[in-house]
Amino acid sequence: MAASDSIYQHFRVEEAPLIDALNDMINQAASEYRPILSHFLNPRELFIARTMVNMQGNVNMSSYGGIEDAERKRALFYPDYYEPESTDFQITLMEVIYPHKFAVLHHGSILGTLVNSGIQREVLGDIITDSKRWQFFVEDPIAPFLKGEVDRISRVKVRLQGRPISERVSQISEWEEVEDTVSSLRADALISHFYNLSRKHAKDLFHAHKVQLNWMVLDKPDYELSDYDILSVRGYGRIRLNEQNGVSKKGKLKISAAVLRK
Repeated sequence: MAASDSIYQHFRVEEAPLIDALNDMINQAASEYRPILSHFLNPRELFIARTMVNMQGNVNMSSYGGIEDAERKRALFYPDYYEPESTDFQITLMEVIYPHKFAVLHHGSILGTLVNSGIQREVLGDIITDSKRWQFFVEDPIAPFLKGEVDRISRVKVRLQGRPISERVSQISEWEEVEDTVSSLRADALISHFYNLSRKHAKDLFHAHKVQLNWMVLDKPDYELSDYDILSVRGYGRIRLNEQNGVSKKGKLKISAAVLRK
């Protein structure tokens, strides 16, 4: 069954393919009366999935990414009778074994190596660290491939080793949760506001292709963010718009957000 027009009206035109894919999974869970599992979804995609499930009402949804506050999670769509378990999400925890006394790894180099090994970003979950050990979550079927394929990250010799989910490191979160007021939800305005940059400097970042929205290059400075969008700004960090909370007495937009500064 195709998604109703009312669903599309709640989201952006370019999100239609995602809505169609999610709708297919939701309908499959309903018609086949069994759980259906997605790839890893980012916060915006999870928000859309949850909204669609709430609107349709005939299927439930749970999400899990290996840790409670994971940024990227797999969604499980299931009928009323089903009781989800963590194993249903088919997630493997892998640790990067490397000589940490003599080498330093970074999130970006690990992600780049994994994606360049020939897999899609959607099969990878969060990359986590306690500042020394590095681990990441991946879909179960992909783990053996990565274990045999990846032996270096940057110039550091490594090996990948599976771990029980219970042995995940205590993640160090560098996100700063904020309640703030802003003049606009334009991407360039938010970058200017949170990183204390001139609007011109912020716009230059778009022209240099240094800004991504939900992990896709964004070249429109005037693009307006919606709930659970994530802006990634090379050299500065990331901004996640959580919720919009009305308008202040001075006419500014009240928002809750999270900011990651490099």
